[in-house]
Amino acid sequence: MRVVIAPDSFKGSLPADRAAEAIAAGVVRVLPSAEPVLRPVADGGEGTVAAALRAGCTPRTARVSGPDGGPVDAVFAVDGTTAVLELAAAAGLGRLERPAPMTATTRGVGELVLAALDTGARRVVLGLGGSATTDAGAGLLQALGVRLLDADGAEIPPGGAGLHRLDRIDAGALDARLRTTSIVVAADVDNPLTGATGAAAVFGPQKGASPEEVEVLDAGLARFAAVVRRDLGVELLGTASLGAAGGTAAGLAAVLAPSVVPGAALVCDLVGLDGALAGAALVVTGEGSLDAQTLHGKAPAEVAGRARVAGVPCLALAGRVDLSTSRLADAGFAAAHALTEVEPDVARCLAEPARLLAELAARVVPGLV
Repeated sequence: MRVVIAPDSFKGSLPADRAAEAIAAGVVRVLPSAEPVLRPVADGGEGTVAAALRAGCTPRTARVSGPDGGPVDAVFAVDGTTAVLELAAAAGLGRLERPAPMTATTRGVGELVLAALDTGARRVVLGLGGSATTDAGAGLLQALGVRLLDADGAEIPPGGAGLHRLDRIDAGALDARLRTTSIVVAADVDNPLTGATGAAAVFGPQKGASPEEVEVLDAGLARFAAVVRRDLGVELLGTASLGAAGGTAAGLAAVLAPSVVPGAALVCDLVGLDGALAGAALVVTGEGSLDAQTLHGKAPAEVAGRARVAGVPCLALAGRVDLSTSRLADAGFAAAHALTEVEPDVARCLAEPARLLAELAARVVPGLV
């Protein structure tokens, strides 16, 4: 009896691979004959590289610039001529000791792309999400050879605040290898670049921006879009997902014309979820909070949708469940259970997620197979 185990991370407490291992431990405790097949997933942001490595890709490490300009070691995954990268590895919020919403840069992400090209990659998959930046990918573009110049002909300074000085863009020195490289951007949100639902307004506060700084950042993104429209003939405003990772998706779209795809679907394809589901008795997914956001492109909803197509019941385990039974059923979930069913103390759930997740799986899985 095969049980596919495909959770996302329980953010802040348990990465996806450890969540999968905990669920598997609970399953085999009560069903010793079960064959757990672990396929931890992600939304296309943090966890994308881990999913690729779990699927058999080879790890590589590159020393690149962090969001504050200091050196960081970033891991990426390689499979033949395909490289899988995460923005967060180079420019993630977790790379900063303290938030720097106005000056955090994506330069290291561009350096990571160059490192991937150096391995011979001709298809680069870049997972967005978890960024510390709101610079429209300006630093990334500069690392790849694009010149972002102020009125005096000097390169603009790093960060979203530097976009106000942007006067013209020269993409003539773009790394030539990129002209024959396929770029796939895995976005975990569908926000546009600017405005009330844009990168600065929605995600700026999470990165430490004050209301006044949000206004400055949004104006900088609008300035970037206007110069791109004039100099490169590319319209960035009003398109879904270009606000991902502080507008990094927009910067890539301005110069490289990437394919922008839903991150969860890409990761599920990457780990071979459909093949694993064939003939399975059950699939178990989950994340920290199963709520309305889950239904808007998050990994557990993608897993549930694919399970329904495959005719496999899907169980969700989460830190908390904030969806009605009817909404869960509509999304393809056969059942959903929260860690608080095992331990009502939320603080203990956060402190001991692996143990409690294993116990929860042991309690509820037998009723679904």
